[in-house]
Amino acid sequence: MNVPFPRRTLGRQGLVVSAIGLGCMGMSDFYGPSDEADNLAVLHHALDIGVTFLDTADMYGVGRNEELLAKVLRTRRDEVVLATKFGNVRAPNGDFLGIDGSPAYVAAACDASLKRLGVDHIDLYYQHRVDPKVPIEDTVGAMARLVEAGKVRHLGLSEASGATVRRAAAVHPIAALQSEYSLWTREVEGDSLAACRELGIGFVAYSPLGRGFLTGAIQNASALSDSDWRRQNPRFQDGNIDQNQRLVQAVTELANERGCTPAQLALAWLLHRGPDIVPIPGTRRISRLDENAGAARIDLTIAEQQRLDEVLATHEVAGTRYPAAGMTSVNA
Repeated sequence: MNVPFPRRTLGRQGLVVSAIGLGCMGMSDFYGPSDEADNLAVLHHALDIGVTFLDTADMYGVGRNEELLAKVLRTRRDEVVLATKFGNVRAPNGDFLGIDGSPAYVAAACDASLKRLGVDHIDLYYQHRVDPKVPIEDTVGAMARLVEAGKVRHLGLSEASGATVRRAAAVHPIAALQSEYSLWTREVEGDSLAACRELGIGFVAYSPLGRGFLTGAIQNASALSDSDWRRQNPRFQDGNIDQNQRLVQAVTELANERGCTPAQLALAWLLHRGPDIVPIPGTRRISRLDENAGAARIDLTIAEQQRLDEVLATHEVAGTRYPAAGMTSVNA
């Protein structure tokens, strides 16, 4: 008898998702070339094993990622908890044009996503980045009207500060905040995660494996394809990457003792940070998907969690998580 995949609830409005989701960005953008047939196989396998929380955005591949998911949703919509995002605007050639949180854009972006996805509603609709030019109350007000119209079931924010989360939640219930959170990115613990817990908002952790670095598979940036954006990420730069390898080595040693992989240990650590946390690692390989999913069944002891905390306290991470321009729009 198959044991159902663990599930968690985001927010107080009853949005139930798989305890680990699947981030789909890398299937269409940022991490070098990919194969559509392989990506579709991964998506179908995710649903087969119970990883049903799929995360995309209109900016990923300039719409192509949503169109990819549409090929799966066409026959398996009822199995999927579908999340997508708006706000990061790109030109057809991929150039970034800025952030738009204006009410008119919110409505237009949602309609465009619904069309690309081939669905009549989105389960969780996020503002991808906070627009400093538009009061969050105006943006969330427009998002709330999408709920009233039946186009969206639940609302979310991404990379919003605790103060912004509180203002947004005063306008309409927020089901989830999605921000970067992992063994090497913990800034949210002192601000936005605390705000979410005050308000009963779930937390979706993106890049929970440090963009693949915490798996131990990336030894240096030269191994990445020329179109892989991690080549421009400060944490993957010469000097920084060598220092950061020491954290990975320490995590790997603990994982070996536990009898799991470094990726599984990193995901299990996040899951043990609280029942309100759902990581969404991305992958383009079925073997990695199965590996990541296995983390949902790892029960870390208090002693093991304490040892991980000791490792983190003694291994300082080198480099910011985005280049300078990208850091201006996080925790906003």
